[in-house]
Amino acid sequence: MWRILVRNLFLISFFRLTLVLMLFLMVGPAAAGTLTETDKSVRSIVSGIVSYTRWPSLSGQPKLCVYATSHYTHALSGDEGHNELPYTPVIVRNDQEALAATCDAIYFGSESPAKQLELISQYQGRALLLISEQNPECVIGSAFCLMIDRGQVRFSVNLDALTRSGVRVNPDVLMLARNKQHG
Repeated sequence: MWRILVRNLFLISFFRLTLVLMLFLMVGPAAAGTLTETDKSVRSIVSGIVSYTRWPSLSGQPKLCVYATSHYTHALSGDEGHNELPYTPVIVRNDQEALAATCDAIYFGSESPAKQLELISQYQGRALLLISEQNPECVIGSAFCLMIDRGQVRFSVNLDALTRSGVRVNPDVLMLARNKQHG
């Protein structure tokens, strides 16, 4: 009788441990922050825009400051290290951090177009690529505006803002903005 009880306790413990390990293996990658398809599309578009942009006096990779308010901070920061990014990501929480980081490009999250203009004015005379995810009209503020709708990622270009930015972007990127979908 004693052996049966010990054996049953052993089996119960074994099954519990097996169940915990199976749950960890199934949930572990998701909890570790794997990217969704939308995350991958945003990362791909931003990487493409940065890759085809030239700064007048930049040597090496540009520094992309990503506002912490972005829905895609994790995707743009390259935390999982799967892909080599064409920029050095820096997460910033406010305008002071963005100015102190001497960004070459800025990715805005929930900052309004007016707030974007306010920061741009503080960067006077410096070449600066500006991309936003919450500027659907793309009339003021950023030069590139991502539009994310039901997992589909598109972008538009504000040519006036791009002209004033001091950076040069390959014309092929500008042509892509005319397409309905990217990524």
